[in-house]
Amino acid sequence: MRNTAIHPGAPTPGSVADSERGSHRYSSRRIEEGLPYPLGSTWDGLGVNFALFSAHATKVELCLFSEDGEEELERIELPEFTDEVWHGYLPEARPGQLYGYRVHGPYEPEKGHRFNPNKLLIDPCTRQITGELVWDDALYGYTIGHEDGDLSFDERDSAPFMPKCRVVDPAFTWGRSQPVHVPWQDTVIYEAHVKGLTMRHPEVDEAVRGTFSGLSDPAILDHLQRLGVSSLELMPIHAFADDRHLQEKGLHNYWGYNTLAFFAPHSKYMASSSISEFKQMVASAHARGFEIILDVVYNHTAEGNELGPTLSWKGIDNASYYRLMPDEPRYYINDTGTGNTLNLSHPRVLQMVTDSLRYWAKEMRVDGFRFDLATILGREPHGFDEGGGFLDSCRQDPQLSQCKLIAEPWDCGPGGYQVGGFPPGWAEWNDRFRDTVRAFWRGDESTLPDFATRLMGSEDLFNHRGRKPFASVNFITAHDGFTLRDLVTYNDKHNEANGEDNNDGHDDNRSWNHGVEGFTEDEEISALRMKQMRNLMATLLFAQGTPMILAGDEFARTQEGNNNAYCQDSEIGWVDWNMSEEGRSLLDFTRYLIRLRRHYPILRRSRFMTGDWNEELQVRDVSWMTVDGEDMTPEAWEDPSRLNVAVVLDGRAQPTGIRRAGSDSTLLILFNGNDSEIDWPLPEASQGRFWMFRLDTADACNAQGSNFEFGSTYQVQPRSMVLMELIRRG
Repeated sequence: MRNTAIHPGAPTPGSVADSERGSHRYSSRRIEEGLPYPLGSTWDGLGVNFALFSAHATKVELCLFSEDGEEELERIELPEFTDEVWHGYLPEARPGQLYGYRVHGPYEPEKGHRFNPNKLLIDPCTRQITGELVWDDALYGYTIGHEDGDLSFDERDSAPFMPKCRVVDPAFTWGRSQPVHVPWQDTVIYEAHVKGLTMRHPEVDEAVRGTFSGLSDPAILDHLQRLGVSSLELMPIHAFADDRHLQEKGLHNYWGYNTLAFFAPHSKYMASSSISEFKQMVASAHARGFEIILDVVYNHTAEGNELGPTLSWKGIDNASYYRLMPDEPRYYINDTGTGNTLNLSHPRVLQMVTDSLRYWAKEMRVDGFRFDLATILGREPHGFDEGGGFLDSCRQDPQLSQCKLIAEPWDCGPGGYQVGGFPPGWAEWNDRFRDTVRAFWRGDESTLPDFATRLMGSEDLFNHRGRKPFASVNFITAHDGFTLRDLVTYNDKHNEANGEDNNDGHDDNRSWNHGVEGFTEDEEISALRMKQMRNLMATLLFAQGTPMILAGDEFARTQEGNNNAYCQDSEIGWVDWNMSEEGRSLLDFTRYLIRLRRHYPILRRSRFMTGDWNEELQVRDVSWMTVDGEDMTPEAWEDPSRLNVAVVLDGRAQPTGIRRAGSDSTLLILFNGNDSEIDWPLPEASQGRFWMFRLDTADACNAQGSNFEFGSTYQVQPRSMVLMELIRRG
């Protein structure tokens, strides 16, 4: 039996209808019972089925709006309640119909219930949202400033300030477009923002900049194709809300980690009124061979904590959708640091999230997902569990298990750092790679052993249960933090534009300004910064694992030292395509690095290297040597001042059955993280004739073809790395 307890200040079920029949039209037309599935609004060619989960509601009203969303035309009570789903079927409804819900039930915050039918609510499963969220006190279920705080009950109608849901027609002609399945070991990810990538591109039509149409412009796709990346990872494109406190400061939630609807694309990213625009973007990317990966936020919503607005889930069934404090359900568990945490332990909430993923994978044909604060998704009441409901549901799902699944493996809750702790089938952002590589090239002592481990795919974290090196998503920079250029230009963050007195953003950046904070005309410092960017990019692309490049890093974009541009929907956050000569040089260099990675499978192996001796071939798959050509000893590894090492990667040591074309190449990489140059004798290699030069980060041009005999000396410049290929006998 449903709970019908009512807060003293709340209207009883039916009282809103009784008091407002003079101002709202309550439909007398026939609504059929419909079906409790699928959740959301579903057009079948004849009418629309509406279905909404709420375990604790006493009544649900479907509210229909005019085409402009300004006038509430009808309120229709959903007639059926099946398995905790309210549902009804409107034969007269058509695609384009705007709607929302009013949900009746107890307003008892101290028991976890926050029903308030005065608040118009977004359908959690709507496929499209239209209109803007306009911040007003009427959006809150309680009366702001009331002496009882969130225990009070607000009777103002929030509909004038709410966006509306839209019924969609999902029809779209995909033609010959097919999903793209890039093997993990061949994957190079490019992390970008829909608006930020296109807003300042001079060749993209101004009318579609900042939209999905802009993203599918040939100028953007041509750049990505020439660069050589395989997979475009988009920062959140689910409908999201601007934060009130940001709007009051004249800023915006630029990154979009503030979800308002999990099935609807963000309306401001659409140049048209149809969600087909997103599908067209996906089809255009697939035609060029690119995967589309979505950064998704299923750990929290835009409703915040007990003092946040009532926009959707909070008013539909707060006690089911959110994790509440067990002894004080008035308050929210805040493992996300954003005020609330979705309760994926609840089967219907788990269903909503997995249905959303399947929708984007099947209907919208995206190829993978990167999960924000993914540890949250593996949390059960007892803590993180790699066998938790959500992780298990992804593993066994025939659709999702074939997608790329990438975890951001941390949150701010207890035991929240889980790098390497996700189950087979998942890849993970590896911040250990980021921090170690930054520290090594900065010249920090005692970094060499960890640097070598990260270079080889972080075996210590991922080599278990059959997981592969590509489970480590390696990155030097990402949206959260400095850009590559800023990493070598600033010692400290410069976030003043965010309006928080530079108190926001990370302080542990492991950056280095090389002598001057900010931009300089000093040619020596500028040259060293460029070399360091080449070092960092080369290390990223030569390391075992899956590399991820931040948009614009390939041509040295800057955010002027801002390492937390979450609210910078401005030229600070947008990619500047007006490349300097240095930027064009770095772009050419990065393209060359990606070509080398593609050319040499030994740089992207599907198995961890062991260093074991292959008796038959007299080789090891990986060998580490000192400048003197001797094997690295434990004492050499433990030397805190050592910042140089040679590594030989020998493809001949791979088992015959897993070799790919060209995979038996042998490469020599020399790393010099010191301030002084090294005259490096080149080691002898069995069955080899000589070493052929391929790359030196000290030289942006890198002319090809020079040969070096065994034992000859190569002068490795300070803070640089060199790549050579073994040319064999015969």
